Amino acid sequence: MGAGPAGIYAADILSKAETPVSVDLFERLPAPYGLIRYGVAPDHPRIKGIVNALQRVLERPGIRLFGNVEYGVDIKLDDLREHYDAVIFSTGADRDRQLDVPGVDLPGSYGAADFVSWYDGHPDVPRTWPLHAREVAVLGAGNVALDVARVLAKTADELLSTEIPDNVYQGLLASPVTDVHVFGRRGPAQAKFTPLELRELDHSPNVEVIVHPEDIEFDAGSMTSIRSNKQVEMVVRTLQEWAIRDPGDRPRRLHLHFLHSPVEILGDEHVTGLRTERTRLTGDGNVEGTGEFHDWPVQAVYRAVGYLGTNLADLPFEHGSGTVPHAAGRVLDLDELAVPGVYVTGWIKRGPVGLIGHTKGDALETVTSLLADAPTLTEPPRPDPAAVPRFLAQRGVPFTTLDGWRRLDGHELALGAAAGRERIKVVDRDQLVSISRTE
Repeated sequence: MGAGPAGIYAADILSKAETPVSVDLFERLPAPYGLIRYGVAPDHPRIKGIVNALQRVLERPGIRLFGNVEYGVDIKLDDLREHYDAVIFSTGADRDRQLDVPGVDLPGSYGAADFVSWYDGHPDVPRTWPLHAREVAVLGAGNVALDVARVLAKTADELLSTEIPDNVYQGLLASPVTDVHVFGRRGPAQAKFTPLELRELDHSPNVEVIVHPEDIEFDAGSMTSIRSNKQVEMVVRTLQEWAIRDPGDRPRRLHLHFLHSPVEILGDEHVTGLRTERTRLTGDGNVEGTGEFHDWPVQAVYRAVGYLGTNLADLPFEHGSGTVPHAAGRVLDLDELAVPGVYVTGWIKRGPVGLIGHTKGDALETVTSLLADAPTLTEPPRPDPAAVPRFLAQRGVPFTTLDGWRRLDGHELALGAAAGRERIKVVDRDQLVSISRTE
């Protein structure tokens, strides 16, 4: 269940196994690729190039795609067991982790996941976004925080060469933003940015990246990280260089702040500011509060403090971590016993940590467990591959297929070509399904 990178990597490994298998991928959305299509910033064409490799997997004999099929609504676990020896859940993490500070529910306080879904043209979110703030705060020190900050700070015309839908372009075009502030609770050596993602911030001709020298602090734990991790060293070096350079005159500014912990989102009827507490490193890379507070005059706050998975019907769930309990990918029940024939992989298994490539190792562990269990798995009563599309048709599910994705892909590329762009995404779900199912 799930045709994003996690599910497709699992299908890839299964299709190469010595044990003959057939794999059906079910996806809630009409189009495949999950995080790559609906979670990666549109100005990351290098990462989106992963789609080509994923599509080659989908085109292999023995692998089928059923899109626009929602687990728990269109199909249940008992239904899947009727047709399959085993079920792997790879549904990812699509909710924002909560931030427990006063004012978090004020209008103008947003979760990063919702904003990412909007600018990536997700069919299940509103078409408009309230981009009224001149000064914006982004909370978090990971790649998602940088993506959100970069999209907010760039001009709409800079993003027009990407695949953003017209409604996103029009929304960003009207944005009055001048300053975006990114806040990390810990120091620069503890930031979770990748070096490439960080350096990309400085490529815009319209956005000045500003790092404040007083935020560049290190303790013994920081120095250990810098010496032992090449990526940390590269991130720190870049931040140090930016902290000592003279500011330029680009019209918009993106500020990177470290050692600032959010304690309150200010405002009565709408966000009018953010209060942070200055922190200090404690020697081991962690921080403690100093009792020194600062109020920032921002009119919107975006929380990029992590994602959570969603509870799945008929499966156990750990609400704190937003994951399904497992042992090497085998789903565990409340008594910590393996649920026969049910597995997990990807972020619903390990939480939203690591890069897309880490999902391959995840899938390998899960598939290894499944193949080891294969001799003991119960044969399904209706294993005929033709029974699955019949079942969905009987349920009245307008499912999409790989051929449908090819039609949709061609349609979006044609829209882009007509506008002098590579692609323009279709956003409306009904239109996505209609294009995919039109012969």
